[in-house]
Amino acid sequence: MMRVPPSALAWCKLALLLSFVNFTILPLVQMTAISFIVTLPRPGATVGDTTLRNFVHIINDPALRAAFGNSIAYVLINIALTIPVALPAAYAFARLSFVGDKHLFFSFIALRITPPVVLTLPIFQLFSTLGIVNSVFGIALAHTLFNLPVSIWILLGFIAAVPKEMDEAAFLDGYSRPRFIWKILLPQIAPGIAVTAFFCFMFSWVEVVFARILTTTNGKPISMALSAMFGFQTDIGLVMAFTLASMLPGAVLLFAMRNHLSRGFKVGQI
Repeated sequence: MMRVPPSALAWCKLALLLSFVNFTILPLVQMTAISFIVTLPRPGATVGDTTLRNFVHIINDPALRAAFGNSIAYVLINIALTIPVALPAAYAFARLSFVGDKHLFFSFIALRITPPVVLTLPIFQLFSTLGIVNSVFGIALAHTLFNLPVSIWILLGFIAAVPKEMDEAAFLDGYSRPRFIWKILLPQIAPGIAVTAFFCFMFSWVEVVFARILTTTNGKPISMALSAMFGFQTDIGLVMAFTLASMLPGAVLLFAMRNHLSRGFKVGQI
């Protein structure tokens, strides 16, 4: 078996590091710098001025504030609906055996790998019948339906890592199944719940297909507000400022949950 020389490995590591800096760090630095620059003439400011006007405009613009609020609502509703449904389903797949369990599980996964645009028409017809089209809850519910399969899959891996003997010992001590899940299982798979919530956040925060189909006036998310900024004269500074502001919640969440996420990715091997 041919061995790779240490010098070749060092050059590969250097190339990867330079690629990361060139394609990730430098664009972020450039975006941050442009976000503080006036790129279109405005009252009281000239092109090229360094100022906070772009961020002030985001705060004062009702449409941009509403887009932020809608995206946050999508995330919260998605997490609040997905985890309570995915957790017992994952427990059933991990601990119980029933006819067609594997076929049902793979059917869920097949639903998740289906392109969202394929499901927009049946979802639109269903939601029109229910009267929840053009609403924040309707879009969040669509996100939940699309996130359930992968959430079940993630939680299934964490529950399967918990020894079955723990279940048996708890039942011998008089625990009911719901009490066991609440008191014993949930603390054991807390990193898995954090990973699931993070995946729900990532999907709802950047998703745009369902939002475009299911909204006309209300419930527009950050992604649609950002795309609406591009036109004949695009204020690049404002676009960069809004992009930077939209990245901050994810960065804060990632930093706050870094320990749970680190353990979660390691234990669940996602």
